[in-house]
Parts: sequence; C-alpha cells; structure tokens
Amino acid sequence: MAQPPRHPENRRPLTLRDVSEACGVSEMTVSRVLRNREDVSPATREKVLAAARALGYVPNKIAGGLASQQVNLVAVIVPSLSNMVFPEVLSGISAALEDTGLQPVFGVTNYSPDKEENVLYEMLSWRPSGVIVAGLEHTESARAMLENAGIPIVEIMDSDGSPIDSVVGISHRAAGRQMAEAIVAAGYRKIGFLGTKMADDHRARKRLEGLTEGLAEHGIALADTELYSGGSALKKGRELTEAILSRNPDLDFLYYSNDMIGAGGLLYCLEKGLDVPGKLGLAGFNGVDFLDGLPMRLATIDACRREIGEAAANIIAGKGFDDGVIGGHRIELSPRLEPGETIRRR
Repeated sequence: MAQPPRHPENRRPLTLRDVSEACGVSEMTVSRVLRNREDVSPATREKVLAAARALGYVPNKIAGGLASQQVNLVAVIVPSLSNMVFPEVLSGISAALEDTGLQPVFGVTNYSPDKEENVLYEMLSWRPSGVIVAGLEHTESARAMLENAGIPIVEIMDSDGSPIDSVVGISHRAAGRQMAEAIVAAGYRKIGFLGTKMADDHRARKRLEGLTEGLAEHGIALADTELYSGGSALKKGRELTEAILSRNPDLDFLYYSNDMIGAGGLLYCLEKGLDVPGKLGLAGFNGVDFLDGLPMRLATIDACRREIGEAAANIIAGKGFDDGVIGGHRIELSPRLEPGETIRRR
C-alpha cells in the first residue's frame, strides 16, 4: 500500500567546511587528513576523523570539473548474493532502471553492520544519484552518512520502523502473525521455529516476534527453537530439523526462517517417512521459485521481492509519481501466504 510522500527537507551534501567547523581546524588540514597525507599530527588526525564520522561526511572521489556533480550510478547495498532472495530484488531494480540512464552498482555486507558502513562509505564517495539499501537498522555512522548524502535514499525489504527517507517493503511482524494464524487454523499446537541467530538478521527476528505474538493470542507458546549462524543451505535445513525433532519429537509444526532451510527440512522429513502435513506441518518464508521442484510444495509467504526492487528503483528515478517529488515515499506491500502442500487443509 503506497502512502503519500513525506516531502523531505532540502538537504545538501556535507562539505569540508562542515567538518572544519565541527572540529576547529582549517579546511586544508581536513583535506590533508582525508587524503591520508602524513603531514598531520596523530591527535589532529583523530579529531578530524571523529568529526567526519559523527557528521556522516564522505569525501568526493570524483575529480576535476565533475567534482560538484553526481554520476549516473545507483548504489545498491544488500546482505548477500549467496541465497536466492536478493538476486530477484536486484533483477527488479535493474529492470526498472533500464530506460532511465541510471546504472545500479552492487555492494554486499554479509549481514555485518560494520561492513555495511564501509561499503556505504566507498559508494557514497563516488557521488551516486541515489542509494537503495536493505533494512532499516544501521550503525550510527552509516545512518549519519545516509541522512547527509543529499540524494534519494530508499531502504527496502522491511517496513517495521522509521525510514531515513523512503521505504519499500513488507511488515515482517505482520508476516509472522499471518503464519501464526494459518498454523492455528490448521489445528497445529506444538510449534517449533528454526532459523538464523538474530543478532544481525533483524527481519527474521521480527518475523519470529510476529509469530510468537500471533500464537500467544490463541494461548499457544512456542514449544522449541533451533538457531544457527552462517549461510542457508539444504544441508543446514536437514541438520536443524534432525536436531529439533530428536530433542522434541512431539512437535507438530516447524516454521523455518527461510525457504532454503525449509526445503532441506522437508526433504529430511520425507526421507524419514514422516506424515507431512498430517502429523507434521512445515512452512518457510520468501516464496522462491525453486520450491516448484520439490516433491511437495512447501508452504511459504511471498515476500514480494521483485516488486520491492522495482518500486525502489522507480523512486530513485522519479518514475510514476505525479507530484514530481523524489524521495519521502512509503510503500508497504502485503506479504502473501502460499499454503502449498505442507499445511493441513481444514
């Protein structure tokens, strides 16, 4: 659901003068520090760098006559390219930018806030025309850089929070609650959750919170959890499923934080001859295409990945908005439950 744009304040990129005034040294000294010149004392260097970090200042790497201009690049920053989720987002971004003269450039953070900060710093130094970044949670320095970039910023994939500028995504808490309702309606009562450790995967955490809240409204507590770190894979799904069912064989439903480990869990259950979905229901999250090739269609929630990419790129390019304002838009899409064949039909 698209909401009217918040007309953003007119922002300008930060300059050397801003850093100079913040730390009390000359613009020339600031320039020397940021160009890694050695003719500056360690104390002064640290003072300048601390001020730059606090302000969110990023040096401009474009030389000569282009120094005050933006280039026709759109910085796109995502956590991973090793699973099947983000390539579809990137495909939507690329398709929407195809006829705009803008080119996406991609950076990967591996779900590390510090890596995101470093990638963002490097990309902003080339003065892109806009930034598309996954998630709403950032380090203080990264947030300062985004707030002071002076270009359209679109945070994607998640609408549970306050964006810096524009946001396009789904409510992951709502997705978790939607799954809880489907589980309870099908008659399952002993539910286990299998997924990533929650320190940096904020969207998985919000889905778990929504699931827990939704179950609680029916007087049901989550019976068990099995968490892991590292990348998602079919093998990981098998291992997690074996571990949780060995520990708690009375579980009658397993909710996985993504389709990849959910598919591994389904294959494990079928190999062991478990009655799916009669005695044991299963569901994942994302709605990735490879589910079509499984022996049974895994229940999941479509996270609207391509639509999110297209809408974010359209905001950066100023396409489809009658008021001519670029930025300040909030577009919340609705996650779609796909029951497949692994939830009992009532």
